Amino acid sequence: MTEIIERAASGAGPPDTSMTMVAAINRSLHDAMAADTRVLVFGEDVGALGGVFRVTDGLSETFGDSRCFDTPLSESGIIGIAIGLAIRGFVPVPELQFDGFSYPAFDQIVSHLAKYRMRTRGDIAMPVTVRIPSFGGIGAVEHHSESTETYWVHTAGLKVVTPATPGDAYWLLRHAIACPDPVMYLEPKRRYWTAGPVDLATPAPPIGRAVIRRAGEDVTVLTYGGLVATAMSAAALAAEQQGPSLEVVDLRSLSPLDFATVADSVRRTGRAVVLHEGPRTLGFGAELAARIAEEMFYELEAPVLRATGFDTPYPPARLEKAWLPGVDRLMDCVQRVMEAP
Repeated sequence: MTEIIERAASGAGPPDTSMTMVAAINRSLHDAMAADTRVLVFGEDVGALGGVFRVTDGLSETFGDSRCFDTPLSESGIIGIAIGLAIRGFVPVPELQFDGFSYPAFDQIVSHLAKYRMRTRGDIAMPVTVRIPSFGGIGAVEHHSESTETYWVHTAGLKVVTPATPGDAYWLLRHAIACPDPVMYLEPKRRYWTAGPVDLATPAPPIGRAVIRRAGEDVTVLTYGGLVATAMSAAALAAEQQGPSLEVVDLRSLSPLDFATVADSVRRTGRAVVLHEGPRTLGFGAELAARIAEEMFYELEAPVLRATGFDTPYPPARLEKAWLPGVDRLMDCVQRVMEAP
């Protein structure tokens, strides 16, 4: 399917000047379905309604309800259907409507989806891309704002990606759909309506590659998804106030992780702060901090710090801003690594 992406990109014409993340994901699904009749999109309300966030708007009308269709309210059933379809040669792209709704599907994902290719010694691929509107920042009710990435990264056999820009939203999804392994595609809800350039003619870096969004000299900020914009705001504020120069690394792919780009950046700055929404204990930042300390101990000028959410259940909407890590929490860590003896 990589060849399909290359052919589609070569004939895509000029890049769009601006597109929201929702529009970019919708376009990505449309183009993948147009390029390969095996691609199927399904989930709760994705058909006639076009999805809760209208991400799948128009797909059922364009490709028919046999290729974009609604399912019963059963997340375990949705992933079970996807596994069965993949076995039969289809390329399923199921949607789990919200991050907190993915837990009922946990057994199917961890016990079967992630293991099927190894279980069959590579004879049966699992080209399943599980789309999950993820993370917080929208003032939602309980079970609608969760950080599930650590569960999936910990599960061998799954790839895990999360876009930060509309351009990456388009291309990471195309790469995920083309991948023979299952991919957890985590969409940062808080950035759904943020617009940005989408180059339909030039593929973005593939799964497994990080990118440096802003070069800096003093501190490396490692982050992903919706908090890339937060890190960029902090870097701009620090520059405006003639503070530390922050290098912002957008991980994009959490599994596989592009540790070479991480290491190159930390080697240049000597200091690192990890920024993520999930709770601090055993969050993705813990793995990054541990690996940097293990492999780069003598190149560090200060301990690796983490700016994260708290070790509590996700709060009610009125307390969300106080719970989520923002510019202030990040800059506090930056100040501490700069002052470390």
